[in-house]
Amino acid sequence: MVVKMVIEVRSQPFDPWVELARFQAGSHLVPGSYGACATFVGTMRDFNQGEQVETLFLEHYSGMTEKLLEQQAEKIKSEKKLLDFLVIHRVGQIHPNDPIVLVAAWSAHRAAAFDGCRELMEYLKSQATFWKKETLDTEHEKEHRWVDNIT
Repeated sequence: MVVKMVIEVRSQPFDPWVELARFQAGSHLVPGSYGACATFVGTMRDFNQGEQVETLFLEHYSGMTEKLLEQQAEKIKSEKKLLDFLVIHRVGQIHPNDPIVLVAAWSAHRAAAFDGCRELMEYLKSQATFWKKETLDTEHEKEHRWVDNIT
């Protein structure tokens, strides 16, 4: 059976646990073929670099971002012998405690699922074509700053 990963970049909020349950329930994964699903959910925090952050605005290069994510996920899937990936990433305006990213990896064994999930998340943080602009909560006025992908 051909497995088709789901990689989405969305401007609308999402509930990672609903998305994970929906994906697995409607999945093409053969029951009993996987023994592990490792997940990572990233949410917006209200601080960064010692400052209070009011909102985050994420931009991306539409079309290119998804294509590069799919290529990286395929590479990791092959190297780690994963069965499937689910990746959902937010763009647009995000508020504290909003989910930003969901990465889920399925495999026969937990080590591969953990390794694959972490490797794809590290790619998202360090190399994916997303740009972040924070609105800081300062005493006198709103301040905006662009931040790197490492934080």
